[in-house]
Amino acid sequence: MATGFTLLELLVVVVILGLLAGYVAPRYFSQIGKSEVQVAKTQIDSFEKALDLYRIDVSSYPSTEQGLQALVEKPTGATNWNGPYLKKAVPLDPWGHPYIYRAPGEKREYDIVSYGRDGKPGGNGQEADLGN
Repeated sequence: MATGFTLLELLVVVVILGLLAGYVAPRYFSQIGKSEVQVAKTQIDSFEKALDLYRIDVSSYPSTEQGLQALVEKPTGATNWNGPYLKKAVPLDPWGHPYIYRAPGEKREYDIVSYGRDGKPGGNGQEADLGN
């Protein structure tokens, strides 16, 4: 007598695995989206701290033209620059887009913005803008 699985038994197992995947996958991928948002918020917080150190040394925040790169490389005319203020190069946001830096900002002395997953202003959920 041969030992093995019948086609019906294999189909039942495949259906059960499909149901489990259909239940678990949406929960898993929503957690990934939440973690990307948290990473962006943490990076923006890190930029704010580095910008405050920059301001203490240089007496002003970098201009929009100098951007966040001024935290890594000394901009021309920045006397008393004592950087680099970031340990590594300025990272992209978790979705692979550059952060937007504006000085003066709309709400503060400067704005740091990530446009979210879609890379465009506005949006909801993971496409929503994140900023300081």
